[in-house]
Amino acid sequence: MLETLESRFAQIQPAVDFCSLRYVREVGESLTVRQDVPEPAACSDDAGAMITVIHQGGLGYAATSDLTVEGLRRAAAKATDYAALTAGRSVTDFGALTMPAPVGEYVGPARVPWSSTSLGEKFEVLKAACAKLKVSDRIVDWHASIWHLAHETVYLTSTGGRVRQELSLVAPSLEAAANEGSDTQGRSLGSLRGNCRQGGLEVLEDCGFHTSSQRIAQEALELLGAENCPSGRMDVLLASDQMMLQIHESIGHPLELDRILGDERNYAGTSFVKPEMFGTYRYGSDLLNVTFDPTRPEQFASYGYDDDGLPAVKEFVIKDGLLVRGLGGVTSQARSGLPGVADSRACSWNRPPIDRMANLNVEPNGSTFDELVAAVERGVYMETNKSWSIDDSRNKFQFGCEYARLLENGKLTHVVKNPNYRGISATFWRSLKGVGNEATVGVFGTPYCGKGEPNQSIRVGHASPACLFGDVEVFGGE
Repeated sequence: MLETLESRFAQIQPAVDFCSLRYVREVGESLTVRQDVPEPAACSDDAGAMITVIHQGGLGYAATSDLTVEGLRRAAAKATDYAALTAGRSVTDFGALTMPAPVGEYVGPARVPWSSTSLGEKFEVLKAACAKLKVSDRIVDWHASIWHLAHETVYLTSTGGRVRQELSLVAPSLEAAANEGSDTQGRSLGSLRGNCRQGGLEVLEDCGFHTSSQRIAQEALELLGAENCPSGRMDVLLASDQMMLQIHESIGHPLELDRILGDERNYAGTSFVKPEMFGTYRYGSDLLNVTFDPTRPEQFASYGYDDDGLPAVKEFVIKDGLLVRGLGGVTSQARSGLPGVADSRACSWNRPPIDRMANLNVEPNGSTFDELVAAVERGVYMETNKSWSIDDSRNKFQFGCEYARLLENGKLTHVVKNPNYRGISATFWRSLKGVGNEATVGVFGTPYCGKGEPNQSIRVGHASPACLFGDVEVFGGE
């Protein structure tokens, strides 16, 4: 496909200042066994290309699933027309941008390729995991599933850029719901496909898919008999699978430069972060170190180049608590005059790249899990996100978790249900008082991060240790 597209791109390039072709093909397969019954496999195969044109200060783009020379030529003509219409009418002079001209290839990991086992064998794995979830008559719903996506892109530019990337993405899921009377409690493996990684079938073993069914079901039953989480101000120890959500909502989205510049105001919202804060603003305590890192191969949003051709580089966005860098690609960096990252990404061939967090991680420190627990006189340990709410400026938030245990006098004690906590992003991270070591790090993410008009649902990765916060407002459900 690379050679074919190169030949066709050479034939259809208009006489403009800059032109690019971005081809995307995604082949997906989703397999589920619910209540021990296999559901029909859901399969997809989607391919197309976007032509982007910059000319005389304007920018235009057009996408097509017709990859013939004529189909691509029509898209190029539309993109050129749109560039002419936007020239002199945009918030930035696109002609002043220096667009990358990358040359390279990136192939993600897959130790055990998805194609190495048959469809029937995959369903047998799911049936075995699903059957282990039914440990009691009080388990009223249970399922096991695996979603796989093979992702291939080609990026070509009129300035000599030539990049091919190939990724294999796997997202397994286990869920059990327990009921007694009017109370229903659920437990899952990471929540909403949170255990999503790049790789092949080895991801199932890496995330504990084969060994977690009975634990998940037993914890759902355990919650039925548990007291509600207490309310009040206290310490909160967040497991890495809940840190995923905390990072995503109250660091990732607020630091997207296009949001800070106002582009998402009427849809996904703005940010409490202002351009003048970079380099001086204390986002968190000295223990907070956050990196943008699309170079970590097993994470869900790793790649070699973003969709505007910037090479992937690990960068600190928060260093020792200080805000140092935003999440913005070529265009947003030029508009804001701020340092950014290689995060200009599109969800598919028929959407333009916009600023999107990729892998956004909290770096580990030196505390063991036992040391974090021992540091708490009164608090709650929480696992696995269940609910979330955050305001339009990504500041005031309220999050709920599936499972919790009380922390009393330096020890983990009994289980409590319906744990929730709330805070304000601008001050919450400054209450960070303990960061776990490498042994407490979990690798999670989401396939469902939404943003942009029309909407783009994109894949994001988050790795984090367990983290301890002081003086947090905690409350239970009823």
